[in-house]
Amino acid sequence: MEPTSPTTTESNPSRPAGQGGDGTTQEAPIPAEGADQLEAPKGVFGAAAISELRKVVWPSRQQLFSESVAVILMVGLSAAAIAAIDRFYGWVATLVFR
Repeated sequence: MEPTSPTTTESNPSRPAGQGGDGTTQEAPIPAEGADQLEAPKGVFGAAAISELRKVVWPSRQQLFSESVAVILMVGLSAAAIAAIDRFYGWVATLVFR
């Protein structure tokens, strides 16, 4: 089957990508001057976003609460550890540079 335009591609695993029906290579279309991006039809992005959001596995309220508490505790413990190390090195610096 002959492609009707240079932008038409066929998915044939026996032919390398970019080759037409007669074995010649096809070049990618050159965008018009000033066209920075290829525009998709309106509504495609919104439909794709909604489709992806439907695939998300949302956590239950209990799981969200328990994981939030775990994150807050770990941040608090990390802050306390950093503060303790900072005070220790500050104390050592006062002894050394007195």
